Amino acid sequence: MTTTDSRPSAGGPSEQPGPVVRTTAGAVRGRREEGLAVFRGIPFAAPPVGEARFQAPRPAPAWDGIRDAYAFGPPPPQDLGSIAGPGLIDVPQGDDWLTVNVWTPEPDPDAHRPVMVWIYGGAYKLGHAGSPGYDARHIAADGDLVVVSLNYRLGMEGFAHIEGAPANRGLLDQVAALEWVRDNIVSFGGDPGQVTVFGESAGAGSVASLLAMPRAAGLFGRAIAQSVPGTFFSDALARDIGTALAAELGLRPTVADLSAIAPRELTSAGETLGPKMPQYIDRWGQAAPTVTPFAPVVDGEVLPASPWQALTSGSARDIELLVGHNRDEYRLFMAMAGRLGQIPDERAAAALRLFAPGPDGEQAYRAAFPEASPSELYERVQTDWLFGMPSLHLAEAQRAGGGRAHVYELTWPAPGAGGALGACHALDIPLLFGTYGADLGLLLFGGAEPPAEALSLSSRFRASWTSFARSGDPGWPAYDERRLVQVLDAEPEVRAYPEEASRRLWEGYAFLPLPLL
Repeated sequence: MTTTDSRPSAGGPSEQPGPVVRTTAGAVRGRREEGLAVFRGIPFAAPPVGEARFQAPRPAPAWDGIRDAYAFGPPPPQDLGSIAGPGLIDVPQGDDWLTVNVWTPEPDPDAHRPVMVWIYGGAYKLGHAGSPGYDARHIAADGDLVVVSLNYRLGMEGFAHIEGAPANRGLLDQVAALEWVRDNIVSFGGDPGQVTVFGESAGAGSVASLLAMPRAAGLFGRAIAQSVPGTFFSDALARDIGTALAAELGLRPTVADLSAIAPRELTSAGETLGPKMPQYIDRWGQAAPTVTPFAPVVDGEVLPASPWQALTSGSARDIELLVGHNRDEYRLFMAMAGRLGQIPDERAAAALRLFAPGPDGEQAYRAAFPEASPSELYERVQTDWLFGMPSLHLAEAQRAGGGRAHVYELTWPAPGAGGALGACHALDIPLLFGTYGADLGLLLFGGAEPPAEALSLSSRFRASWTSFARSGDPGWPAYDERRLVQVLDAEPEVRAYPEEASRRLWEGYAFLPLPLL
């Protein structure tokens, strides 16, 4: 139901009243912005504090009257100092972390527009749907569709293994937000039968998880996964890391112990353990050097199997998938650590031994890339292990399970930092959203006006993504035995997957949950 109400709401602006939409919990008033109706900070679940803390999300309490939906909801507790750019400055505080935001051409219940639901990344420990880099107005306007973004619990609150709490609480939040979309999006002009989830990095890992989760079945029909991380924890590894996290605070990993620490103070456990994680390499193996103590847990219940295992068995055969990665993913992390071109051979050798597949992985990589410097080998194997091959293998798993997938690779280099970043991790975000001067876009574009080819590529991104959301066709063939992919560059082309040397090295590799050694 959509209405207009000429009465100013309490505390609202003196400008012309915006559109009012009635949700299952109450009415909300949005704003007219550049030809769109925009609603921010709508609760899709109750604040996960008090008795609800560390539990599965609960329904949002109803409200009377009309609630102003002008401002983004508070970000979930996280290490605010770690966020690049101004994305979390001057945001509201409070416990109402679990909110959604909606951009729609018109909140007309008869419109039945396709819906795209954005899930942010941030290593499962950072992020906020209100970050300026995720302003979805260009996607909604260019695609003539409805875009929803959501907050979900992060770090200790959302992903730590805690006795007495369900696993993967952050993923359960995402399911609750998708249930809100199912129950409410018609009133905002959307079609609950045409929902596409899309996300980048940890957001893409979340999308991959949703494809494998029975609880998410039926809530979306298409999925876009941008740079899927291969890091999923086994239950044993998650328990061990959870014990170490709690020990940073002198506590046990139980609901009773951890509930005594305020949510925004509990983030210190992850902040202090992260830099120490390489010391645990003999126990945590490949997870240790990531310095990220949070990931989805293959617990056998919320997440019954890793996405690659689940898709191979056909869990998502009825869902259309678009998946891909950037050519130089790991270069962003090398640049931020000041290590570009600074890796000695012994460090490269250690990375090859740890991450390359098979007992002869180091030698195989050196043979496959004979001209590569130590820095290039160090970057290549971590690009492949962390994002490139997990993304490609997700498409292959979908195909093996009887489904269909389209694959892309972004190869256009970021202009920032004198071009040294290449087609690095997260470059796809400002290109897709058109937010070149926000968040990481400031680094990737150097604060300058984007060149004409960036604007052209940005339009192509949105056209392909919204076409896929509308029809399941992004504009290039599905991935099959020919291995055709869309290469996104200044002159985009469809051709055989470019990283053939890496693909061969990882052929047959199984992305299983990371074990406790």
